[in-house]
Amino acid sequence: MTVTYTFDVFSSLDGFGAAGGDWTGYWGKQGPELLARRLDLYSEEQRMVFGANTYRAFARMLASSTEDSDVRDPWVTRMRELPATVVSTTLDGPLDWPDADVARGDAVDVVARLKEESGVPLRSHGSLSMNRALMAAGLVDRVQVTLFPVITGRTGLDPVFAGAADFDLDLIGQRTLDGRVQELVYRPALHG
Repeated sequence: MTVTYTFDVFSSLDGFGAAGGDWTGYWGKQGPELLARRLDLYSEEQRMVFGANTYRAFARMLASSTEDSDVRDPWVTRMRELPATVVSTTLDGPLDWPDADVARGDAVDVVARLKEESGVPLRSHGSLSMNRALMAAGLVDRVQVTLFPVITGRTGLDPVFAGAADFDLDLIGQRTLDGRVQELVYRPALHG
C-alpha cells in the first residue's frame, strides 16, 4: 500500500512562492490561527521530502536565524524534527538536519520508492521544480496551497506552477485562517 504524498506550498494570489523588495516572511500576513494550523499539520507523524535547493535554503535560513525570529516559528522547529529525505545528486551527508538522509537519483524514482516503503505519509514544503515533476508523474496525492492575500507582480519570485503540466483539481478541503489567509487542499489529476 502506498502512503499519501502532499505538496505543501505557500503562494501569493498571483502564484509566487516568495517575493523580493520589502516583503517579509509570510508576506507579513501570518496570524495566530495560521501558526497554530501549521503546527497542527506538522505535529502528525510524517516524513519530509526536499529537493537539494530547498534543503540548502532552509538550512541556511535556520543557521542565520535567532530563537526569537519568525524563522523559528514552532511549526518550523517541528518540521525540522521530523525525519527527512533530501533528493540530490550534489549533496553528501551528514546533513545539518537532525534526522535527514540523502537519496541519490531521480526524484520520481526516489519518491515512488518512498511511497511504497514509508510507514508514514510524505510531505514536501516548497521544492517547486521537484514537486512539479512529481505531479506530472502522478505521485502527488494532495496539493495544499496556503494562499496569502498579496499580489507581488513586480517583486514576485519563484512562480509556483511555472512550467507545470496541466491539471484538473478536485477541492477536498478549505479553510480561512486569521480572516484573510486561505488554505486550499486539492487532489490533482493530469488534464486530458
